[in-house]
Amino acid sequence: MKKTLLLMCSAALLAWGSAAPDRAAAASSRARHGAVASEDGEVTRSVTHGNVTIDGRRIGYTATAGTLTLKNDKGEPIASQFYVAYTQDGVVDRGARPITFLYNGGPGSSTIWLHMGAFGPRRVATPDAQTALPASHALLNNDDSLLDKSDLVFIDAVGTGFSRIIGKGTPKNFFGVDADIGAFGQFIERYVTQTDRWKSPKYLLGESYGTTRSAGVVDFLQEKGVAMNGVILVSSILNFANDVTGPGGNDMAYILYLPTMAAAAWYHDKLRNKPPDLDAFLQTVRRFAAGPYAQALMAGSQLGDAERASVLGKLHEYTGISEKYYRQADLRLDPERFQKELLRDQGLTVGRLDGRFVGRDIDINGDSPDYDPSDNAISAAFTAAFHTYVADDLKYRSDRPYNVTNYPVVGHDWDWKRKQDPLGAPNVSGDLRDAMIKNPGLRVFSANGYFDFATPFFETEYTLDHLNLEQPLRNHIQYGYYQSGHMIYLHVPALAKLHADLARFYDATR
Repeated sequence: MKKTLLLMCSAALLAWGSAAPDRAAAASSRARHGAVASEDGEVTRSVTHGNVTIDGRRIGYTATAGTLTLKNDKGEPIASQFYVAYTQDGVVDRGARPITFLYNGGPGSSTIWLHMGAFGPRRVATPDAQTALPASHALLNNDDSLLDKSDLVFIDAVGTGFSRIIGKGTPKNFFGVDADIGAFGQFIERYVTQTDRWKSPKYLLGESYGTTRSAGVVDFLQEKGVAMNGVILVSSILNFANDVTGPGGNDMAYILYLPTMAAAAWYHDKLRNKPPDLDAFLQTVRRFAAGPYAQALMAGSQLGDAERASVLGKLHEYTGISEKYYRQADLRLDPERFQKELLRDQGLTVGRLDGRFVGRDIDINGDSPDYDPSDNAISAAFTAAFHTYVADDLKYRSDRPYNVTNYPVVGHDWDWKRKQDPLGAPNVSGDLRDAMIKNPGLRVFSANGYFDFATPFFETEYTLDHLNLEQPLRNHIQYGYYQSGHMIYLHVPALAKLHADLARFYDATR
């Protein structure tokens, strides 16, 4: 999964301190100049104003693009972490107004995807599944911004965006599962303190590896006395042992990926008798995957000929892949092979982040795709859009290059070991469970794209269904499903549904 998530898509040693200038002085400086600079001239804060229309309602907001300094347990600066915050104007009781901290994953990704594609006040005009975005982007009013329900703080992980290691900091302070949890925990607690948001309902919203981060951070903060109202998991990966690139010999991944393969086959009309209702069809596939298919894989070489023939027939029926191909693969088909094989007769491959997208490979006879057409379709446009937006709209300029992604550095040095389980694959589901038990008021919303081959929805269901929670707490987990991929918001109707689902979630949990 390390490679999988990199392609998307500290040990809690950080202590609390303050690095921001005096708030009154900063406010005065912003009023005069709109930006605050450090002694070396690096801009640390720029404040602008704008408005967004959501469901016909015009909302004025203040945007703050800035950095917050993280410190070690000796009070020494170790990182400058970049963020963009949006707060609704005209709020009488700020303590009653929710605040949400948002971030993408990677590890090694900035947060431009959630910021410019999903929940910020402006979004990139996204393509349909057949069209790549031109580098000359269009920014639209975001009708589905979450500013109607919450103030928003988009955070770039250290090593991405404008966030950098400084002073006494080292990669070990940030580039690891536990280190990353500690860094984000420090940022959030200090931001809440500096902006006087302790009374506000508080939420975490992470995507992809950002869900890994959220599960750890919510428990980390709970131990610090910072209780969250909600955790929003968008395209989750909590237990890496169940991923297809996890420990060898683990058949769970084949079981958990099967419904996603079926969804892609349904979308691309590769099923002999295509069911009209996708939701009902996938429920049938779930039952098969967890039943006869799982039993067949567990049987191994003891599987009888009749049982094998029956399972092969169903695999072909549900995925469109030939029985011969599945037989040669010993019933076990990696998602990359599926993505290459499903549309091979048309010379096309299926996207990984979003199985609705297709592309043409350089090597048509290969076993796996040469690239991800869903990623290729959007990256240039999002990159150009953010660079223009941060300079022209947010008035934030820096001599530092903005690292949209930094996988070769951040991902390469990532420490996947956890303090409590240094030998196993990373698993933060226990952190989420602990937080839910300690804070019975905590609610979880899990958003899932049916065509997501990076973090398949059935794997998420399996993980959350195995938290070993009592029935009342199990009811605190809600699910949303969307006919989209890993980046649910690339499909505009799915984004609208996601906004509606989250609006209800906020209303029920604030």
